[in-house]
Amino acid sequence: MPKPNVQLLLTGNELMTGDIVDSNSAMIAQQLKELGLEISRKVTVADDITTLINEINHLAEQADILIINGGLGPTIDDLTAEALAKATKVNLTEHKDALIHLKSWCKKRDVKLNTPNLKQTLLPQNCTIIPNKDGSAVGFKVNHLACDIYCTPGVPRELKTMLAEQITHDIAKYHPTKLITDTTRLQVFGLGESTLQKMIDEQLPTWPKSIELGFRAGMPLLEVKLTTSCEEGHRIKPIWCAKLEKIIGDHIIATIKDTPLTLAKHLLLKLQEDKLKITTAESCTGGMIASLLTKEAGASSSFEAGFVTYSNEMKTELLAVTQQSLSQHGAVSREVVIEMAKGALKRSSADFAIAVSGIAGPDGGTKEKPVGTVWLAWGHKSNLKTVGLLIPLSRDYFQKYVANIGLDLVRRELINSTQTAHYITERKFS
Repeated sequence: MPKPNVQLLLTGNELMTGDIVDSNSAMIAQQLKELGLEISRKVTVADDITTLINEINHLAEQADILIINGGLGPTIDDLTAEALAKATKVNLTEHKDALIHLKSWCKKRDVKLNTPNLKQTLLPQNCTIIPNKDGSAVGFKVNHLACDIYCTPGVPRELKTMLAEQITHDIAKYHPTKLITDTTRLQVFGLGESTLQKMIDEQLPTWPKSIELGFRAGMPLLEVKLTTSCEEGHRIKPIWCAKLEKIIGDHIIATIKDTPLTLAKHLLLKLQEDKLKITTAESCTGGMIASLLTKEAGASSSFEAGFVTYSNEMKTELLAVTQQSLSQHGAVSREVVIEMAKGALKRSSADFAIAVSGIAGPDGGTKEKPVGTVWLAWGHKSNLKTVGLLIPLSRDYFQKYVANIGLDLVRRELINSTQTAHYITERKFS
């Protein structure tokens, strides 16, 4: 059975003017890919009834599946239902199930049902309702010119739920395909795309064509995707995934099951599992490590206190860093970060510490310690380790990267990693 032709119609003046950046089409494409389907054409139009009607007819003539996104709301510029009714030559009628849904939605939110809201119940005659548990406007489905047309809300959260819980199941039922796509996603820290690709080229030169390898760069984590859409690919993917995991090693943070977790969250989960606590002592990162930790729900069970000691005076007063160490070695040194870590551990009830002191720039560097120099101390109170790195990047990127390196170093300690991180191999100066 050939794969169905899937096309996408996005509607909205805000999309055309750039006031809203289109992320919905990517979401739709990703969900369809799980069914082994790809979008063959995507069209974006303004809120104009004539244009909408023409595009609906044009796309439906070619496609087996057409997904229309946007234009289901209560305002005058929400035209999807009207355009589809005119394209299919049926009347707009008040849909009983859409009205029940809207009344229930208003009641739950203690919102008065008004005339503009009622517009969302006027749908093409004989259409099939697609429930929307998150929003006021239901989606709906019609068949036009032998094409199944799915009308979906423009609000990303509502669209995501509708796709996952309704539309993909409906498509799989009425448009079955043997080419089911399976994707394995790995979260990686400390390796860039080009570095990882080079490692794969050198160590896995016979990578099979039946396994599509993809990368999604991010800060701080890189996502590596292994996608298969055929029986051969499905069969051999576990073997090649294991080979890839071996060369990436402990740079792999996790295999992504649902929503990706942050590096801070992964560390907190491990600390909670081991019933351990952590503290931070920060200079050049200005509290960013503590901020990354406390952004995560439940952080208080493993993190009680952090110390931001930007000046030498505060390093001494709050963390008992000695004047001798500051004078002899400078604030950016192995000796000082060890004392910062010990001071933070002493003033808290933590088991582990991260301490950082560096030169974030753009000024403040010297020949001996250029901008981008940073020292980190980390580990258990009975076993502190240190490393000096040179990360000559912009101030913002430097701070984010160093903060996440600190988190990763402790993560590696907790999993008893014996592998040297790539960022140490590449950037270590002492």
